[in-house]
Amino acid sequence: MKISHVAIWAALSMTSSVHADTYPRQAGVDAVHYVFRLTFRDATNEITGQATVRVRLLADDVKDLFLDLASASGGKGMTVSAVSSNGRPLTFTHRDDRLHLPLMSPSRAGQEVSFTIEYHGVPADGLRLIPNMFGERTIFSENWPNRARQWLPMIDHPYDKATGEFFITAPAHYQVVANGALVEELDIANGQRRTHWKQSVPIASWLYAVGVARFAVHHVGSVKGVPLQSWVFPQDREKGYRLFEEPARRAIELFSERVGPYSYEKLANVQAAGIVGGAEHATAIFYGEKDIDVGRSALVVHEVAHQWFGNGVTERDWDDVWLSEGFATYFALLYVEHFDGRDAFVQSLKASRDMVLQLEQNMPDTPVVHRNLSDMSRVLNGLVYEKAGWTLHMLRRLIGTDNFWRGIREYYSRYQNDNASTDEFRQVMEAASGINLTWFFRQWLNRSGVPSLEGTWRYDSERKRVEVALTQEQTSDPFRLTIDIGLVLSPPAQSRIEHVEFGNRRAAFSFPADTEPVSVVLDPETWLLMQVASFTNGR
Repeated sequence: MKISHVAIWAALSMTSSVHADTYPRQAGVDAVHYVFRLTFRDATNEITGQATVRVRLLADDVKDLFLDLASASGGKGMTVSAVSSNGRPLTFTHRDDRLHLPLMSPSRAGQEVSFTIEYHGVPADGLRLIPNMFGERTIFSENWPNRARQWLPMIDHPYDKATGEFFITAPAHYQVVANGALVEELDIANGQRRTHWKQSVPIASWLYAVGVARFAVHHVGSVKGVPLQSWVFPQDREKGYRLFEEPARRAIELFSERVGPYSYEKLANVQAAGIVGGAEHATAIFYGEKDIDVGRSALVVHEVAHQWFGNGVTERDWDDVWLSEGFATYFALLYVEHFDGRDAFVQSLKASRDMVLQLEQNMPDTPVVHRNLSDMSRVLNGLVYEKAGWTLHMLRRLIGTDNFWRGIREYYSRYQNDNASTDEFRQVMEAASGINLTWFFRQWLNRSGVPSLEGTWRYDSERKRVEVALTQEQTSDPFRLTIDIGLVLSPPAQSRIEHVEFGNRRAAFSFPADTEPVSVVLDPETWLLMQVASFTNGR
């Protein structure tokens, strides 16, 4: 089941600087604000663009900088025709998908500089000018994970978040949706309309979005002060509204109350051509056009959860993509727990655990946190969703539900509209719980595999004790586990759960019981990610 970006779907030390993806950071440069003026026409797939990029220089003597922008090749890509700064033309270099810009004079720390870039071309990716399922022309972006550069000159990495605006000129028979608040729609000459959207909260490059189509638009009202909208193709208006609106409303309410305030100007759920699953662009979530027929409310909840985790708090580094996907996966399950009850929650957890066990077989030696990611085609895998979500679930069990929520609220409050790392998340949760979590994070996020247990239990009637023997039978080193052992007794009121620590290859435990249990169950409340090879009554 894919719940974000594409179809169904740091080993770090505990210092985030030791491992990092291989994108070349510009330590002396901070993008502050982007303004993109784009013109689309029906007769061609070529776009005409003007980008104004404002950057803050963080050090003295910065002499130049670069923006990511796809070079023209084979009839596709972007051609830059002119660059200026403060009205003065600049000599520039555009090659190998990088636009290199000189400064007119070396910088002073804190100085801000603006560049205006004139460009045009046919996007090879990232922006799709295609017919939708009803044969109507549409334009939809999908920047994930590093495809903004295919049509927008910008720093195309999540470490540098910025505010931005879109001025979209297109034929007036289209509506345009984009990030932030709608500032103006203006009909201009020759049957054209210019639409201005402004994103006033900084976001990462992959979260910038534009959708151009013939839409039915429903303004649902405000939820926790957030304007909620549905944008769907007119042919799907009723089922689209039905799919989007109730789960989005309930998710906004739940996450606002349990995590913290929503960051942005609106939330629009948008039916889009050219994608499968969902893409959680800030304020404008895109869903594959055929997902309207499937009607998966879980998809909507996952993408709304991303507005808090991935969008509001963004991973500083692609190695830590689990901070987006694992969080959205688990918070969609927490939505199930809240609205559908514990049984439905546990059923979903078990399905997720089955997926992890299969993934571990198919992807040996693959930790949740990437190891110096260089190939962006590998940024997503099932483990950064399912195993990462399970890690949050086990963290909740380890530190307690109250401490878990206290830490989550502090993490969101501290890093809202900013970036965070796995290490920074760990530190917040340690402060909330008073527990050193270094071993836990290393074991579940930086190590591959899951524990595989086999064991037996027997009742010693003379000693009136239940004897349990367990073995970690995976070939890798033993895991450090806190495991619940359920003694199912008659009458049921006498049943209880024993909590034990288990960090060796083999261990034996003994518990008092006046009568022989009806059964003994490992992890009866579904808190531990493990495989049980066998667990039987040894008599």
